Amino acid sequence: MPDRTRPIRKEICLNEQELNLIQHKMRQLRTHNFGAYARKMLIDGYIIKVDYTEQKRLAAAVSHVASNINQICRRINSTGHVYEDDVVELKARQAEIWELLKVRQKDEL
Repeated sequence: MPDRTRPIRKEICLNEQELNLIQHKMRQLRTHNFGAYARKMLIDGYIIKVDYTEQKRLAAAVSHVASNINQICRRINSTGHVYEDDVVELKARQAEIWELLKVRQKDEL
């Protein structure tokens, strides 16, 4: 086909699930031409990149508190005593979590 307006060919490999998803989206747009759909999405489509740094930091802080609570509960169950240092540490960790949540809320506004 020497008269082709698009002489450069690109190929992709898909699994069954990806193909079904693409076909579903094409049906939603009522198009049957994969080449036209692919060109439109590759040229005009956009990618959303989400930064999960704050969420990871918050999850780590919550995990530390949960671990500390577990250790303190084990110690209380074995000794029957609650230590002031444990309470102070838990309060400090809780304050850290609240600070992370406050920063997150400010960023969303």
